[in-house]
Amino acid sequence: VLLLGVLLWAPWRALHGAPLTELSGDQDFQLFLQRNLEFTRKIRVDVAALQRVLCDTFQLCKEDELLLVRQDLDITQAPLEQCHKRTFQAETCFSQIRAGLRVYHGSLATIQALLPGHAGLVETLQLDMANLSSNIQQQMEDLGLATVTYPSENQDPLPTFSTRFHHQVGGFFILANFQRFLETAYRALRHLASL
Repeated sequence: VLLLGVLLWAPWRALHGAPLTELSGDQDFQLFLQRNLEFTRKIRVDVAALQRVLCDTFQLCKEDELLLVRQDLDITQAPLEQCHKRTFQAETCFSQIRAGLRVYHGSLATIQALLPGHAGLVETLQLDMANLSSNIQQQMEDLGLATVTYPSENQDPLPTFSTRFHHQVGGFFILANFQRFLETAYRALRHLASL
């Protein structure tokens, strides 16, 4: 965990010199960042709530205990490398955030099937994700930033699971990956807000 923390923190040090002066003084852009930092925080809280429900319902709580099962599953992490490269550019980062939100929006159907009693929370989460993506798209258009569309890593339909247990573990990893994705997106927005 400590190593992961160091690895996640290290790229942000390189961003302090990132040239984004055309955005840093824009009050509307700063307002956009503040609102969407809050929005991202809310989504993270909702994902954490679903993770707790999954833990309580299926006793799937610790990632390290499930790594062997993960090898049998087709669950990938949506990429966000554009949000922590040395050559950081807001438009490519925003485009990757939007692409990742689309991937996880679809993946949440797996969670809804696992936890039908919490369909309302899943639907609220999907709506919030769609709104965040829309906010980012609108801001990109307002700033005249080029929109880059990154293809999702997996163009196939939702993953299929051979057993109920694999479905449960797949749901666990979808939420774990989504939480990591949101953490990186949050850091990128926070970094832009601090410029």
